[in-house]
Amino acid sequence: MKPLRKFAAALLDRDLMPTALKVAAVVGSILFTINHGGALVQGKMTGDRWISGLLTYLVPYIVNIQYVSRSRKQQSPTRVPEAITSP
Repeated sequence: MKPLRKFAAALLDRDLMPTALKVAAVVGSILFTINHGGALVQGKMTGDRWISGLLTYLVPYIVNIQYVSRSRKQQSPTRVPEAITSP
């Protein structure tokens, strides 16, 4: 359960949010236009389509947060046990 808590905390991390929001805005808008643009222009957006449209923006946000937080974790230096470093 600990990894899930860390991921949930990363979703609201103020350092990660600005880039993730920009990615979600750009990628989400492109996907929204592809998937729902016709219905929007024709005035045929239903409640289900609006929920789907919201998820269209949410998924790129989550993917970006996951990628960046995992990338940062891999870049952090590995802790060397004290017994190995002591003479």
